[in-house]
Amino acid sequence: MGVEFATVIIIGAGQAGLSAAHHLQRRGIDFVIFDANSEPGGAWQHRWESLTVAKLNGIFDLPGMPTPAMDPNEPSHDAVPRYFADFEERYDLHVRRPVHVRSVEYADDDETGDLIVETDAGSWRTRAIVNATGTWQNPLLPAYPGAESFRGRQLHTRDYTRLEDFRGQRVGIVGGGISAVQLLEEISRVAETHWYTRREPVFIEGDFMPETTGRDTIARVTAAVEAGQPSGSIVGYTGLGWTDYTRAARDRGVLVRRPMFTGIEPDGVREPDGSLTPLDVILWATGFHADIAHLEPLYLVNELGGVAMHGTEVRGEPRVHLVGFGPSQSTVGANRAGRDAARALKRYLRDA
Repeated sequence: MGVEFATVIIIGAGQAGLSAAHHLQRRGIDFVIFDANSEPGGAWQHRWESLTVAKLNGIFDLPGMPTPAMDPNEPSHDAVPRYFADFEERYDLHVRRPVHVRSVEYADDDETGDLIVETDAGSWRTRAIVNATGTWQNPLLPAYPGAESFRGRQLHTRDYTRLEDFRGQRVGIVGGGISAVQLLEEISRVAETHWYTRREPVFIEGDFMPETTGRDTIARVTAAVEAGQPSGSIVGYTGLGWTDYTRAARDRGVLVRRPMFTGIEPDGVREPDGSLTPLDVILWATGFHADIAHLEPLYLVNELGGVAMHGTEVRGEPRVHLVGFGPSQSTVGANRAGRDAARALKRYLRDA
């Protein structure tokens, strides 16, 4: 099989990737989209059964196609992928899936030269890429003393599927983000739970206001990314909101944070005061890292462990745009990032 060509290659067909495709299409730029999933929906199709539409922080409209009315009781892993699939069909996007991108590298030493994209379905040559791979395939699992000795189960958020798997067990939930609190509230209905975080969680009083709190948060994340610093989760900048599930956990007396244990032992965890808390399960709700290992041949990651960017463009590398990354991790941010990447690529392709 020979090397195929597309002017732009989009890697990932979640919210950010679909937005980028829409805006490239409007600008008359030819592209192909590769997606590692076998079905539409990005990471949404992998969410746990009990994460219903009513529990979502919100789904921002894809460009040109408002979010349809969704049954609040329907699992999000059904409702959101259906919306994405309808979007792909309406705009005739022809997402190629499942296709796994193994690497992206320079075709030569020309600073405006092509990139080579190697996939498990063949090789491609392209003028530029839009990387929209998100984080779902790169869970953060901290190395913790004694973890290998634990006789119970250790899971990450992405492994959680249903509540009944924890009935009657003793579960330690680790993490200070939205998913950790959602799972704490849910699992505590059928199990004995203990909630551990590295820092004292910060809860926001009042409503989250996109035009004030939201803009301030995005500005802070943007500043970190432009400085080449690794960016954390959005919640790390905003704090946790008082939602139905956080209030429910508080009212049932389970929203009680413990400082991190000092070690893991075969039958449980060792608390800072020296006592042992017996556990059957440790659930690591510790977040994710950006899934960009396939971009390693481009040497984008700096000595701080971050990627310096200006907008969606990697600083000094106009052929590479990262969307759904840093300040565009949210659904509204991902939409805007797709539009901004398409605009920048239109200029680059015109001028290069």
